[in-house]
Amino acid sequence: MNLHEYQAKQVFADYGIPVPANRTIRSVAEIEQAVSELGGNEWMVKAQVHAGGRGKAGGVIKAKSVGEIKAFANKMLGTNLVTFQTDANGQPVNTLMIEVPSSIERELYMGVLIDRASKRVTIMASEAGGMNIEEVAAETPEKIITLAIDPVNGLMPNQVREAGFAMNMTPVQQKGLMAVMQGVYRIFMEKDASQVEINPLVITGDDVVMALDAKISLDDNALYKHKDMQAFHDPSQEDDKENHAKEFELNYVPLDGDIGCMVNGAGLAMATMDIIKNNGGDPANFLDVGGGVTTERVAEALKLILSDSKVKAILINIFGGIVRCDLIAEGIIAAAKEVKLRVPVVVRLEGTNVELGRELLEKSGLDIISRGDFTEAAEEVVKAAKGAGA
Repeated sequence: MNLHEYQAKQVFADYGIPVPANRTIRSVAEIEQAVSELGGNEWMVKAQVHAGGRGKAGGVIKAKSVGEIKAFANKMLGTNLVTFQTDANGQPVNTLMIEVPSSIERELYMGVLIDRASKRVTIMASEAGGMNIEEVAAETPEKIITLAIDPVNGLMPNQVREAGFAMNMTPVQQKGLMAVMQGVYRIFMEKDASQVEINPLVITGDDVVMALDAKISLDDNALYKHKDMQAFHDPSQEDDKENHAKEFELNYVPLDGDIGCMVNGAGLAMATMDIIKNNGGDPANFLDVGGGVTTERVAEALKLILSDSKVKAILINIFGGIVRCDLIAEGIIAAAKEVKLRVPVVVRLEGTNVELGRELLEKSGLDIISRGDFTEAAEEVVKAAKGAGA
C-alpha cells in the first residue's frame, strides 16, 4: 500500500524527520484557512496522487497569491493527473497539499529498501538528489552509496558518518542527517515498509536537513498489524476491479490483451501468460485465485474477467493439488451457469482426480473446451479469441 506525500510527511514528523509546514485541502473553500494557518506570501501547491513525475505533468506549482492557489485547485481537483508513471487515464486528484517553500542549498537522495542479494535492509544515499535514482545508477553509479544494516545491531553511527562524508556534508549537517537516517530506518522496520524514500532530501540555507518530498510503501501482508497505517488507504488511487478482487482474496491485475486468464498460483499464472504470448495471443489480465479454489471465488473471478469488454476468450488453468480436480470442475460449472458466459472458455485441469474433473466439464452441456495439455489449451484459447474477433 502506498501513502500520499502528505501522509508520509505526517509519519516522518512523528519520527523526528524535519518536513516543511503544510496543510491539505479538498475544496476551494478550505484554501484561505489553510493559507492563514501557514502564513507567508508564497506557497508550493502539490497534487496528491500515487505517482511520481507530478511536477513535469503540471501537478505542482509555486503560488504567490491565494488567487493562484484557487485557480490551480479549480483546475486540478476532481480531475485525473497523467504522469510518466501512470497509464493514459492518470490518477484522480482529490487532495492538494499547500506547503511553505524551503530555502534550498543542496538536493540529496535517501532511500531504504531490502536488498535481496545481501538479504539485508539497505540504505541508499546520494548527493545527486532531485532526479530519478535509476538515472543516477546508470550514468553516475559512483554517486550512490549503499549501507547494509546488520539485523542485530541496526543502523550504526559510523554508517551515518560514512553517508555524510560520501555526500560532502559538514559536521553540523551530519547531525541533522543522523536524525533523518534513524527516522527512515525506524519507519521501515516498525511499520513493515517495503520502501521509504526521500527525493529530494534537502539542506536548507540554515543547515537544516529536511525531507522536501516523502514516499512510503507498506507491505500489504503486514498491514493487519498497523491500524494507524490502514487509515491512510486511498482506494480511489487503485483500480476498481483490483479493489473488488481483494475482497475475495483474488490477485488481479488488468492488462491490455483480449484473453482472460484464471489460474491458481502466481508462478503458474506467469507461465500461462507467457505461453499465450508465445502462441500469438495477448493476456487481458493476471488473475491468481490462490490455493483454496472455491465456487464463490471462481464465480467472482469470472465476473471480473467478463467485466472487461475486450475479453474474447478465457483460459482457466488450474492445478489440483490440495483441492481435487472434480471439486474444481464442479465449481467452474456452477460459476459458469451463474455468470452466463458470453465468450468461449478453455479449461486445463491437472492433478488429483483430473479424469473425473474433465468428464464433469465435458458432460456439463456448457460452452467449455477441456484440454489436458498446457500448450494445446493455449493454442485453443488463442484460436477461440481470434475466431471471436473475426
